[in-house]
Amino acid sequence: MRIPLLAGNWKLNKTIEEANSFVNELKPLIADAKGVEVLVCPVFTALAAVKAASGDSAILLGAQDLYWKESGAYTGEVSAPLLKDAGCTHVIIGHSERRGRFGVPEPDLEGDAGRVFGDTDTSVNKKVVAALQHGLVPIICVGETLAERQAGTTDSIVQAQTRAALTGVDTNILGSLVFAYEPVWAIGTGETCAAEEANRVCGVIRATIEALGGSEAAQSVRVQYGGSVKPDNAADLLGREHIDGALVGGASLKADSFAQIVLAAKN
Repeated sequence: MRIPLLAGNWKLNKTIEEANSFVNELKPLIADAKGVEVLVCPVFTALAAVKAASGDSAILLGAQDLYWKESGAYTGEVSAPLLKDAGCTHVIIGHSERRGRFGVPEPDLEGDAGRVFGDTDTSVNKKVVAALQHGLVPIICVGETLAERQAGTTDSIVQAQTRAALTGVDTNILGSLVFAYEPVWAIGTGETCAAEEANRVCGVIRATIEALGGSEAAQSVRVQYGGSVKPDNAADLLGREHIDGALVGGASLKADSFAQIVLAAKN
């Protein structure tokens, strides 16, 4: 049985003090959560503090991004070895807010972050390879824009992103990876993909893994759903066949709401 992974992506939020308070509040709320994994992904400046605050609890630590080079003249970047040093076990890669797929010719510095950072399928693949080389579990985000969904290309987009992310990756380890289906149109909008459809697309990701690495890998790989997951829709989403957890944004910023989502996935 695949263990659900509930990951809180805090995005650009929380000081070190606020992060510490959150972790201390969360720990007793999820103490009875068995059969799940819980991960928090703070900003880089709070990683070490969150690791320390988590103590001997079951809370895992993840980062929101990484650069594929280990070291060098790359101002402003953070590498896999540095994330490991801070205590990370996981890293989010290719989040929709970082992929440059919003159809604008030039970066809009006042608009959506995804228009600025411009991750591509190629850079996502480089980051996945770097994470794996240093023992980090990548949470690989894939998903379509509203225009792509309206054009009926959701499945082909998701399949292509999944395959591109795994270029050069040993097919024997595909079952140990984590994917997150994140429809771009549902990120931070309050819109949620219907549970039945989210499950179907997660199944498309699983089928793509099967084509690349076989049935054992497909049955082992975990596929999260991300996109306005909240306590009131978590149980419906997390109870579906192909959904193995959630990548939670806004609802992960409050310990009580994140705990409710965690408990909704409890086996």
